Amino acid sequence: MPETLGTTRAEVFAELALELHAAPNLDETVETVVRSAVPMVGCDYAGVLLAQPDGALVIGAVTDARVERMYRWQIENGAGPALDGLAGGHTVYVADVALATDWPQWQAEAVACEVGSVLHIPMLAGENSVGVLSLYGAKPHAFSDVDAEPIGRIIARHATVAISSSRKVEDLARAVDARKLVGLAMGILMERYDLDGDQAFEVLRRYSQHTNTKLHTVAQQLVDTRRLPS
Repeated sequence: MPETLGTTRAEVFAELALELHAAPNLDETVETVVRSAVPMVGCDYAGVLLAQPDGALVIGAVTDARVERMYRWQIENGAGPALDGLAGGHTVYVADVALATDWPQWQAEAVACEVGSVLHIPMLAGENSVGVLSLYGAKPHAFSDVDAEPIGRIIARHATVAISSSRKVEDLARAVDARKLVGLAMGILMERYDLDGDQAFEVLRRYSQHTNTKLHTVAQQLVDTRRLPS
């Protein structure tokens, strides 16, 4: 990891932790991760591929268009080193893309993108996969330095904690918004039909079940149209 005069590695990682803590949302968090990874590891470009709770894969952030291209190819084809690292929970290092034989079609795509080497580090929160941190080198053996992988792992750990925290905050915000929305819908029913709180909630719940619609969606429609779904 490149160091400036008077700056220790501990200070650099401490600064990264502070930046991640200050990130206001998930998008800013992953942008901070990839932006910081390039100078800290000394790679040419970086990316984060996120695993959603439902299993879907989403490109979180990239520092170069070719990283996005490599991610999209792997998502569309269901194969590649990033997906192997994500599924297996282990680091995948392709020291020389030109000699890689495990993913021949991916290899052709990587060569076309002028990728020489790649290091995929899974981000694990317990048994749950948060995503994968991907570090790319334009030349082969870009991560053969003894410090490259350990530094990447530390960044991935910081990223895992920050991303997990951001998701919890966003989930909580959505839950609060949903409760507020249901409360507004209940208020409309209470005023219009002279119901108490329990009765108003039961009306919403019944419509939700009968129409196979989520409760907050029923509430949103009532607030928007002043009518219950038919």
